[in-house]
Amino acid sequence: MSLLLITLGVLILFSFWNGFTDAANAISTIIGTRVLSPIRAVALAALGNMLGGLFGIAVATTIGRGIIDSNIISGELVLAAITGGMIWDVITWFFGLPCSESHVLIGGLVGAGIASAGLSVVNYDGIINKVLIPMIFSPLLAIVIAFLITGLVIWAFKKHNQRKINKHFKGLQIVSSFFLSIMHGSNDGQKVAGIMTAVLLSYGVIATFEVPLWVILVSYSAMSIGTFFGGWRIVKTMAFRMTNLRPYQGFCAETGAALILGGTSQFGLPVSTTHVISGSIMGVGATSRLSAVRWKVARSIVWAWVLTMPAAALFAFIMFNVIRIFI
Repeated sequence: MSLLLITLGVLILFSFWNGFTDAANAISTIIGTRVLSPIRAVALAALGNMLGGLFGIAVATTIGRGIIDSNIISGELVLAAITGGMIWDVITWFFGLPCSESHVLIGGLVGAGIASAGLSVVNYDGIINKVLIPMIFSPLLAIVIAFLITGLVIWAFKKHNQRKINKHFKGLQIVSSFFLSIMHGSNDGQKVAGIMTAVLLSYGVIATFEVPLWVILVSYSAMSIGTFFGGWRIVKTMAFRMTNLRPYQGFCAETGAALILGGTSQFGLPVSTTHVISGSIMGVGATSRLSAVRWKVARSIVWAWVLTMPAAALFAFIMFNVIRIFI
């Protein structure tokens, strides 16, 4: 029972850390356009993340049952997955790179699962169809959708004074940022809830894989609190270093990203909110000219994406063997 409580505590901490580092996803554009101050933007994102818990449990089911054999999930395995993944998390946070908590969690589960029971426990079909394919195509789709939305806005207001356009879009960007925060919560918050449910099932606390209401409330509350504290290193990268945004561009980036996150959440696809919003920002910047996107910064972000799952898996594999020595 003590190990169960420790595991649940670590999962709650991870949910907090998820909100802390992923605050940049929902608020980077609205801070970059200077529509809201950082404090107000973070408060808005925290509320949106909390409301995201109302949008089903499809992603929670994928994470809890579709990545590795749910029969081998234990306190030791989850501890290794989370602590191993957080090592990589801290590395990317230190360098100010946006790291996908989704892929940290998935990579950690795979690495710890392999360390526990070998390669056969990995659900390769689930990872390919619900993780890898969406991982590749979601940021590309975000680039295209944000590019198209921005192009449509530019065409619709081509005869209007740009200063007046930006004035109107300041209010709209608050709405789009809040919408993005809700969709961020609907996808990211479910992931920890899914793992918590799998752990409770493995210890016999619950009889079937049904996410309890208190699990949803705890995981989303922790993420919202983490969001409120924010991750300003990553906000700086996302909001100012990748491309310069105006309010209408921020609105387009947030709307495009929110549409993708809402759709993937309904299909149970645990996509990276980091990848999606980064792709949207690139797509918006590219409507001005390709040189408007600082591709050197974008390349460093892409490398962080590519390395996240294998790095998290490696650290989780190591941590499982370390934990097994002491437990």
